[in-house]
Amino acid sequence: MIVAFSVTPLGVGEEVGEYVADAVRVVRESGLPNRTDAMFTTVEGDSWEEVMDVVRRAVAAVEERAPRVSVIIKADIRPGVSDGITSKVETVERHLAQG
Repeated sequence: MIVAFSVTPLGVGEEVGEYVADAVRVVRESGLPNRTDAMFTTVEGDSWEEVMDVVRRAVAAVEERAPRVSVIIKADIRPGVSDGITSKVETVERHLAQG
């Protein structure tokens, strides 16, 4: 399963990068395949419990320093598929290259 999520600390001002870094650090230390871009962090694992535990801990890391936290989550639940973070993008790139 792949989960893309965004954690936004509220009540801390406009510069939130250091708070978001706390969440991303948790994801990277989880050992699960992941990718972070300007809008979301995506993490991939074998089960709902495994991936959502990482998301929960990432949100908790931000909660430790922010008075309020907003979270957006999108999940692709597809049993038996692995390396979806990479393969989904490669499929689109292949189609783009074909014109």
